[in-house]
Amino acid sequence: MLTGKQKRHLRSLAHHLTPIFQVGKGGTNDHLIRHIEEAIEVRELIKVSVLTNCSDDPREIGAELAEKSGSELAQVIGKTIVLYKESKDHKQIVLPRRS
Repeated sequence: MLTGKQKRHLRSLAHHLTPIFQVGKGGTNDHLIRHIEEAIEVRELIKVSVLTNCSDDPREIGAELAEKSGSELAQVIGKTIVLYKESKDHKQIVLPRRS
């Protein structure tokens, strides 16, 4: 579980990223989850955008993606979701220590 300070740090790093996945009217599926797992292992921090034709709530989609991909939900702002998972082989992000 991430602390508020760690989430703030991740949000600042994610600000300049562009979304690499999109969730459309079909919602989430196993294919999307598998691609997110692969990408998050390499990048650690990714953005996912929810298209306007998707009727599901972005917060629910974010929680579902985080749970199924084994990552942490760092932020949901508007229709953009930020996910984080510490990489085993490609560690780049150093989080602030828990106090």
